[in-house]
Amino acid sequence: MSLKGIYTALSGAVAQSLKLDTIANNIANVNTTGFKKDQQTFSEYLTALEKEQDVMKVPRMPASIDSFYELNGGDKAFVDAAGTYTNFEQGSLKSTGGKLDVAIDGQGFFEVGTPTGVKFTRAGNFTVDGNGQLVTKDGNPVLLEGGEGEDGLISGDNFDTRTVRVSGAQAITISDAGEVFEGETKLGKLSVVNVANTDALQKVGNNYYTTKENMNAEITAIKNPSLKQGFLETSNVSIINEMTDMIMAQRVFEGTQKAISAYDNMSDKLINQVGNTKG
Repeated sequence: MSLKGIYTALSGAVAQSLKLDTIANNIANVNTTGFKKDQQTFSEYLTALEKEQDVMKVPRMPASIDSFYELNGGDKAFVDAAGTYTNFEQGSLKSTGGKLDVAIDGQGFFEVGTPTGVKFTRAGNFTVDGNGQLVTKDGNPVLLEGGEGEDGLISGDNFDTRTVRVSGAQAITISDAGEVFEGETKLGKLSVVNVANTDALQKVGNNYYTTKENMNAEITAIKNPSLKQGFLETSNVSIINEMTDMIMAQRVFEGTQKAISAYDNMSDKLINQVGNTKG
């Protein structure tokens, strides 16, 4: 009996398992400020077209995605996990009334200084730390515009000249254009950047993004952003859609498990009954 059937079913089970993990993460972040949902992308791995026709080699290893590729020419098609796609569609804006809550209305990301370099985020739930710096909820400084270079950005990890420092003596106001005032004193302008190629962004935890290696994200400063003080952008996760997708993925996963079990039973009969010369 050919192994192609059980491997096809197994690839489907692995794909649905990955999809369930992604959906679970989306649901867990349904209330995370500025969170962007992820979606698993899959493609059909057409081995008859993509691989050289040769003698089929049965893999001498536990069944896994990697072992699929040893079945040269003997199999038909498998589900191939192509990666994770992040949906950057804007979430709705929720009024909080907080003076340090800022939402980006439209495209753009805030620049944040972290110990590992500049990161990007849509989460504008800022606060002031003990040193009088405007920081994210994780304590990383929110950066001001660089003002150097044609793109208005500064490279490097020295953030001292780009941090927002307040005395706390007067109220902080952030204009729609990102200008930060303490009373009547202008402290600077928040750095909001546009990422033309969002496929070059990858999540690095804590609602931050960085750029992938060997990919041009095409990052430029937004001179006239549209910010809303006293608002926060909600997650773009729809709990109803995610629960519906989870139910569908679970049913498909159960179906592939039954198919694997059926192939296992056929193999058992083939070996222990059909091949039994003693009758």
